[in-house]
Amino acid sequence: MIFIDILLFFMQGIPELTGVVALSLSLASVSLRWGRVIAAGTVLSVIIYLIRSMHFTFGLHSIVGICLLVIFIAMTTHVLTSRILIAVFVSFATLAIMELVIYETYFSVTGMDYQIAQSNHLLWQLIGLPQAILMNILAVLVARYKKPNQEAWRM
Repeated sequence: MIFIDILLFFMQGIPELTGVVALSLSLASVSLRWGRVIAAGTVLSVIIYLIRSMHFTFGLHSIVGICLLVIFIAMTTHVLTSRILIAVFVSFATLAIMELVIYETYFSVTGMDYQIAQSNHLLWQLIGLPQAILMNILAVLVARYKKPNQEAWRM
């Protein structure tokens, strides 16, 4: 059962955080190099999973994720730190708003109780999967309309 829970977490977590990384880079006018984006999203997902499984204060995983993403972008690009902070905060805020809208829409349409859905791990992750997909689509759209600086990467 524990293995299934971990697998379900990463089924949603990796695409979701890949979308956050991609949107942050797009907003900072950095070209999307998907190998790096997916690697960063995967590492963030693992770190956030470990923090959430240790039962620290609720929300600590988000703060750590924001800080680590700012550090990652600052170390790997030539973007000003102020622009990075804004891009990362906007990306996480976008994720939070999408999550709220998708969950509220699901529960109002189905009439399902929140506690019942949360106790079914597969259903809970599947409800959150659209936001992961939408984050990646939004990142690609932003990158398409906001011309990225091809020389923004340090490596």
